Amino acid sequence: MIQTGNLFLVSAPSGAGKTSLVNAALAQDTQLVVSVSHTTRPARGGEVDGENYYFVDEQSFVQMIADDNFVEHANVFGKRYGTSKKEVETKRSAGKDVILEIDWQGAQQVRDLMPEAVSIFILPPSIEELTSRLTTRGEDSAESIAKRLSEAKLDMSQAPNFEYLVINDDFDQAVRHFLSITSSARLTKTVQLRRSSIQALVGG
Repeated sequence: MIQTGNLFLVSAPSGAGKTSLVNAALAQDTQLVVSVSHTTRPARGGEVDGENYYFVDEQSFVQMIADDNFVEHANVFGKRYGTSKKEVETKRSAGKDVILEIDWQGAQQVRDLMPEAVSIFILPPSIEELTSRLTTRGEDSAESIAKRLSEAKLDMSQAPNFEYLVINDDFDQAVRHFLSITSSARLTKTVQLRRSSIQALVGG
């Protein structure tokens, strides 16, 4: 029997440190991998097709929707983004635990299709700290920061719909908490019984 890996949905408001946290977890746990999304936006400097995203044209993306090839997809500021079913299934079938870095709307789409997915929401320690992080980046105007904060508050209102919450105050501790979630998910009865040797022992 092919052991199927877990599926983790990871969401957060802008500035919560989601990508840094996920990258740190990937560096410490080789069983974790990230699903590479498809997008119609052009590649930015240094981005590699098939590594950062699969870059496709509008027509190809629309055809993938028509062929029901996505577990979720969205239109963000006129550019399309989507998670391929094949991408997720191939990595899970290889026994890898797949992480989807995804917004809360996309997470809901995936949960509806794959209820076994484990959902994790990353939170800042406070709205004041989040404001400080967005401000000290020095990349956005005051108007842009205000918009990001408004969107962040909406995002955070969805946190109770996720199974696990990780507060990214102390970064190293947040990474440990994240990895404790992914590790414990591998020890559930459902996951363990996928292993044929264990099934033989317990009669599953």
